[in-house]
Amino acid sequence: MSETKKYRPNVAAVILSSRYPLVCEFFIAKRNDMDNVWQFPQGGIDEGESAQIALYRELKEEIGTDKIEVLCVYPEEISYDFPKTIAKKMYPFDGQSQKYFLVKLKSNAKISLNTKHPEFDDYKFVKRKEIFELVTYFKRPPYQKVINYFKKEGYL
Repeated sequence: MSETKKYRPNVAAVILSSRYPLVCEFFIAKRNDMDNVWQFPQGGIDEGESAQIALYRELKEEIGTDKIEVLCVYPEEISYDFPKTIAKKMYPFDGQSQKYFLVKLKSNAKISLNTKHPEFDDYKFVKRKEIFELVTYFKRPPYQKVINYFKKEGYL
């Protein structure tokens, strides 16, 4: 008999710099709790919270700013399983079910990783192809899916 998997409700932000659309560069950050793991900012959706409210809260908590403009939302959630090494830390969840937002930083946004509970220790803006050279292996398939969608919709 197979067991039903439990996925953590989550939001993820594909962040474009404030120079968009003149320059298309993506924000990625390096986690401080794993060795050389880069990703988009993301976080859990609290009980009773909408995905969009969670997006703004998580950005403020993780990168010190919520000064963004939402450009597009991926139309469905994407679920993935945690690798075994991470699954132990995330119990009782087997993975995450993420809602992706394409956002642009406002020109007055100031990024700070020195937040109350820092999750990242470095960040950079990169071109689209560099994302897949840097991000951790298990995040590549969902990232490719959402970036292809945002490109098809004419944003990238």
